[in-house]
This record gives sequence, structure tokens and C-alpha cells, in this order.
Amino acid sequence: MLNLSIFSAAMDAMAWRGLAYTVFILHFVLVCQLLLLHPLVSALDGTPGNAAELFERVSQSIKLKHYSEALNDLNAAIEADPSLSEAYFHHASVLRQLCRYEESEKSYKRFLELKPGNSVAEKELSQLHQAQSALESALSLFDSGDYTKALEYVDKVVLVFSPACAKAKLLKARLLLATKDYYGAISETGYILKEDENNLEALLLRGRAYYYLADHDVAQRHYQKGLRLDPEHGELKKAYFGLKNLLKKTKSAEDNVNKGKLRLAVEDFRGALALDPNHLAHNVHLHLGLCKVLVKLGRAKDALSSCSEALNIDAELTEALVQRGEAKLLAEDWEGAVADLKAAAQKSPQDTSIREALMRAEKALKMSQRKDWYKILGVSKSASVSEIKRAYKKLALQWHPDKNVDNREEAEAKFREIAAAYEVLGDEEKRTRYDRGEDIEDMGMGGGGGGFNPFGGGGQQFTFHFEGGFPGGFGGGFPGGGFDFQF
Repeated sequence: MLNLSIFSAAMDAMAWRGLAYTVFILHFVLVCQLLLLHPLVSALDGTPGNAAELFERVSQSIKLKHYSEALNDLNAAIEADPSLSEAYFHHASVLRQLCRYEESEKSYKRFLELKPGNSVAEKELSQLHQAQSALESALSLFDSGDYTKALEYVDKVVLVFSPACAKAKLLKARLLLATKDYYGAISETGYILKEDENNLEALLLRGRAYYYLADHDVAQRHYQKGLRLDPEHGELKKAYFGLKNLLKKTKSAEDNVNKGKLRLAVEDFRGALALDPNHLAHNVHLHLGLCKVLVKLGRAKDALSSCSEALNIDAELTEALVQRGEAKLLAEDWEGAVADLKAAAQKSPQDTSIREALMRAEKALKMSQRKDWYKILGVSKSASVSEIKRAYKKLALQWHPDKNVDNREEAEAKFREIAAAYEVLGDEEKRTRYDRGEDIEDMGMGGGGGGFNPFGGGGQQFTFHFEGGFPGGFGGGFPGGGFDFQF
């Protein structure tokens, strides 16, 4: 019985202690609420100084771009006094700037319920609708590929009425990338990262902008930072490993050029170009490198294509002009070669190697414009003296005017040309000078007016002598020992 009484007394004491503790906690919470919400409660009581202090704090938070703090203060004020109209107005304004349009619209409408006909609120609500519509239009235009128009909507409407809209800022960065304004994209993403240094999409977009400027080291650092924050981010992984593969292919091509493995270098250059056809700042150097290798390999047509691709990207690339000029020389496009090398020489007047290449092209052009005596006699440039003589006799017999009565004028012209060709190629000294590109017309040759003429002029007699005679066929054949044609 005594034990039961002691137990009962102990239980009563514990109950009283629990009650006392509960009362203490309740009073502590009440005091905290009063301390924290005192300015707001005072505002409810109609103390204008405290309300002004609240809205000043909200204003400062917005200036510092601490939008979450501003919203927390306003939410607390509204909770404390659901009839505090100014809190709804500021709440709506902050949400509009953040492009949280649906929440913002509710706060504007609540404010207008409390303050019907307020022109400022009605105007801002209208701006909200404009910004909301413009953002939707910009997203739709982006998807359809009309980047310029989309950018106008974002810049001139959305970010005017919602300057803190992260969604619109990121969209603008994507649009700047799409329009190849890479420096603009870097600037825009820089502002975003200043506010949120761990914004993965901003890191990705900024990395891409540096990538397309061929600043690969900086691009790689942005991708790496993003992947440290989220190792499984799909787009960051794709961008990072795509860049690594491009640099690997490019280095392989350059290494093969240095080792003299030109055909392997061609494959590597083409492989690197196939990885990202839109990476113009890097591809211009790949096209140029490929062109140089193809010129060395003597593949004129392919070299022309590669150098032209480089010049399509950068028309001021002097080395590409030089290499294309060399490719045109290989293709025997003498005039084109001279044009390209002249343009290159004008861009780099002090470069002696370009001037030498231009001189070669001009000489080749001049040689191409003179009579091709080898072609006229139908022999190769390596033909022997006996081969030249045989060809000459055969053609002279074929085109002798007495054998071509029906087309005597054409035959005379052909015969004259054949004789002039033999006059040069049958003489070792003249042939050597001709092969060097010297002007043989200075010797009286040339097959044109005033040049060598086996028929003379004005009815004069010309004697044309074949040593050794013809082996037969003309008028029953001629014996050896020589034969004179007289006209």
C-alpha cells in the first residue's frame, strides 16, 4: 500500500513537470512569433512606418537580386495580414520579373480586388500578359528556326517586363548561339553564372560559345565544371567527349603530316571534318591542312575543293589562296592560278615565296598562250629527234597543198604550222629555249603573220627540202637523196 502511494506521488510530480515544460515551450514560440512578425503585426495595426520599412527591405532585396528573400518577406506579410494590399502588389511585381506569370497574375487580381481600378496594377497586369505571350511566341519561333524574330520577342518584350526571368535569359543565350553571335552568348551566360555559378545549362551554353570560337581549352573547362556538378548530364557529356574526339582526330592528322604519311593524314582530316560540319572556326584550318596535303599528293581536283571550302569560311585567308593557286597550276588552270596568287601577293606583298609562285604561274600562263609545237606535230615533250622528224615528214606529206586541192587554204595554213613546229623542235638549241619558256617568236618563229612562212608571199618561190626523201607513196614514191617542193 505504501509503495502504491509513493508511485502515485511520483507520477503526479512528472505530470506537473510535463505541464510546466509544455507551457514554457508555448510561451517561447509565442514570444518568437511576436519578435519576428512585430513589424508586420504593427503594419496590421496601421502603423505606416513599419509597413514602409518592410517594403524598403523588399526593395533592397530586389536591387540585390535576392528575390527569394523578398518573396519570403512578402509571403509572411500576407500571411500575417491577408488584407495588406501593398504586399500583394509587390508580390505580383516580383513574380512578374521572375516570369512566374500564373502566380503573379493571381496576386495582381487579389490586389485589384482590394484596390479596384488601380491604373498602375492594371498596366503591370497588361505587361505581364504581353511578356507571357511573347515568351510563348519566342519558344515557338525557336523551335521553327526563326531565331532572329524569336530574339526580338525576348529582348524587346520578355526581358523588358521580366528582367529576372532565367528561362528567358537562357533562351536568349541559345538564340545567340543559333545566330552565331558567340560573344553575345558568352556575355549573356556570364550574367546568369554571376547570379548562379552552378547553373548547368549556362555552363553548357557558355562552353559551346567558346567551342565555336575554337577556344577549346576554355570550352573544356566549362564542360568539366558542369560534369563535376552532375556527372550524368547527357548534353554536357556529349559536348565534352565530342570535343575530346575532335582534338584527337586533328592531332592525328597533323602528326601524320609531320611523319610524311600523307594518305593517312587525308583520312584523319576528313574524319575530323565529319565530326562537326558547323564548327567553322576550327574547320577552316582542317580544310586548309587537307588542301596542302592534297597539293603535295598532286590531287588537283580534291585540293581545289578543300581550299575553296576554307576560303568560303574565311575569304581573307592568304595561305588558302596560295594553296588554291598551286592546285590550279596542277590542274593547268593558268589564268585561275595567276588570279589567286596575285590576290595573295597583294595581301602579303613582302612574302617572297608568294611572289615566286606568282612568277611561275605567269610563266605557265604565257607558255600556255603560245603555239604548242609538240601538239602540232603530235609528239610528246620527251620525243627523240628521230621521232620528231618522222612525225614532221608524215604531216607535211598529209597536208601538202598539192594533195589538198579542194581545201588548199586550210592545207597551206596547216603545212605552214607544221613547218614552223619543225623549225623549232628540229633545232636542239631552239627546242631547249622553247622548253624553258623563252619567247621563240623573237627568232622569227610563231606560225603567225610575219613569222616563218614556207610559201613566202607575193608570188615568191619557196624551196622546201626533205633530207633522205620520202619512203614512198607521193606520186608513186620518191627516191632517197632529197626532194624539193617548189611553189
